[in-house]
Amino acid sequence: MGLLTCIAVAAGATGSVALAPVALGAIGFTSAGIAVSSYAASMMSAAAVANGGGVAAGSLVAILQSVGMAGLSGPASAAVAGAGGTVAGIIAALV
Repeated sequence: MGLLTCIAVAAGATGSVALAPVALGAIGFTSAGIAVSSYAASMMSAAAVANGGGVAAGSLVAILQSVGMAGLSGPASAAVAGAGGTVAGIIAALV
């Protein structure tokens, strides 16, 4: 693996972990709860309608809100970093 690829993998891993909370906040999963009139609010509404009025524990909406409020856990940070590093490595190898 070349130096450029190593640098790209490290940057992709670091950037993906740092930007995950920003991305969640941008769609409405914030540390204060789901933002009014956001994409997250639409997701929550659809999940509640499909589930008879409540959002099921362990559903995608519940998980994203949990991450939005508390941040990523250690294993989740590792998974996001791994995915970001892999994508950056592939891109660097193709360039």
